[in-house]
Amino acid sequence: MQTTTLSFANMHNHGELFANMLRARRELFIVHNKWNLPEAMGMEYDQYDTPASRWVVVHDETGKVLAGNRLTPTTHNCGIYSYMIRDAQRGLLETIPADLLYDTAPTQAHIWESSRLFVAHDTPAAIRRRVHAQLIAQLGDTVRSLGASHCLTLLAATWPRWADRVGVKMRAMGPVLVIDGVENQVVEMDFSGPRH
Repeated sequence: MQTTTLSFANMHNHGELFANMLRARRELFIVHNKWNLPEAMGMEYDQYDTPASRWVVVHDETGKVLAGNRLTPTTHNCGIYSYMIRDAQRGLLETIPADLLYDTAPTQAHIWESSRLFVAHDTPAAIRRRVHAQLIAQLGDTVRSLGASHCLTLLAATWPRWADRVGVKMRAMGPVLVIDGVENQVVEMDFSGPRH
């Protein structure tokens, strides 16, 4: 099992890994979860997959994607869009309620958004916990390498059950909301401390 952080500057060094990650996102979010999202050539994408973002991917030696995540700076803007949580709060996204945060969405260099966090639905149960932990560990390493210390993410509200297992301090940043029949909550992940 390997972990790679992709960017527009380095994705050419990793063959099909970026496309495979977008294919895995399509398989989970569009095919399995039945979300209505943009897709092309068997890949899921949206307006936040820009050169400003980074993608953390857990994969095997053949490039099969086991898990992934997208990181976007909270200071980024592209046309009317900034980052998913802020844009939802601003009423720009129909599928995510605008009241997802207690306070105004931050736009600070030390905070990035973590979105499209997933473990592929066909990742074997025997390794899912390890894959998830490796994804979160690399997420923290990547955030710190970008000069940041925190991430905002919209997660299933079950996050308190596994936060300690992956060694990351987390705190709720908004109320529990039901989105597509699942309880979700915006959470801040604190990567300012040493890696566990």
